[in-house]
Amino acid sequence: MKLRIGLGLALTLATPALAGTRPADPLVVDRVVMLMRHGVRPPTKAPAMPPQVTPERWPDWPTQPGWLTAHGALAVSRLGPVDARAWRGYGLLPAKGCPTAAAIRIVADSDQRTIETAKTWVATLAPGCRIAIDHRPQDESDPRFNAIESGKAALDPAKADAAVLAEVGPGGFAALDARYAPLLARIDAILCGNPRAGCGVSGTATGLAPARADKRPKLTGALDRASTAAQILLLEAAEGMPMAQIGWGRATLADVTALGEFHALEFRILARPRAIAAANFAGLAGIVQAGLADSGPRVTMISGHDTNIANLGGLFDIHWQAPGFAADDPVPGGALILERLHDRAGKRYVRLRYRAQSLLQLRSAAPLGAGQPYDRILPVPGCNARGVAGLCTLEEALARLG
Repeated sequence: MKLRIGLGLALTLATPALAGTRPADPLVVDRVVMLMRHGVRPPTKAPAMPPQVTPERWPDWPTQPGWLTAHGALAVSRLGPVDARAWRGYGLLPAKGCPTAAAIRIVADSDQRTIETAKTWVATLAPGCRIAIDHRPQDESDPRFNAIESGKAALDPAKADAAVLAEVGPGGFAALDARYAPLLARIDAILCGNPRAGCGVSGTATGLAPARADKRPKLTGALDRASTAAQILLLEAAEGMPMAQIGWGRATLADVTALGEFHALEFRILARPRAIAAANFAGLAGIVQAGLADSGPRVTMISGHDTNIANLGGLFDIHWQAPGFAADDPVPGGALILERLHDRAGKRYVRLRYRAQSLLQLRSAAPLGAGQPYDRILPVPGCNARGVAGLCTLEEALARLG
């Protein structure tokens, strides 16, 4: 049975029972670990893409490349009260006053956008409280968020490349390019207007830059550039830019949603396969495991990136789709949440959920009412504790983390 319990319903009980359990033996949430993507940012480079992709001048942004924008921070600030209501409802945060270090731990990557996302979020989760954020100095690489390239976890190149090709499927990249030809043509029309030689993303066949022990495999060619261009259009939309600026007025919000499939496809091929996900997530796995332990804080928040979200999603083989986004595309400010629960006998379980704003909510950055963000408990294939589809034992969950 697929569980789809909205956040508003979940908050009506401090100790909610899962469907399929006996009312006399409810499951109680006692720990939460949240992995959250940073909020809306500009492209990480200026210009956003090589000039042969489009002759157009990309829109200006109000902050430096890759930094959290003021609009992005405002949208993130709307999530703090939502999460606080949920966790106070579970009894994980105090009803009044500030949470202690035993109650909450916050970890952020060292990019400006991840640090500021954590600061903005906690300022509305616990207004007026001074809560430390564990992060390295800005722009100093943190191996916890970059385990392969930092040498914290070795990648088996042969297994990684084989996993990528398995995801690509029969016919290889040529078949994938053919399958996505209509969507590639649509993004070229947005990038170039009228068809013209030497413009767009589809002129170069998709290929693979193979893995090394210290480097993840990477796509090249059409699908790689389509993923980047699609994400830029999405960020423009999420920033609240006028439609006349999004894709130079040639893209609709429906286009933004549809083209997001390129971004999700890149993660499906490169970030979700276990051979890659387990190695790349190795630096964060210990933080998640500590947050699920009896000795850990009741709430752990990790402010990271879309790649981290995709890695964790791959380890549990879970899927989501927030309104306005392609399936499995990590939303700015969206989060995968692991909830640890226990029964009266003390047996511990883990369920996963995805919480995110819709594209329209990100565009407006307006306050969120109760139950307003997309929030779904996600089925976990292979987990069926207590006869509940998708409910893992704690041991099963820890094993998936590696």
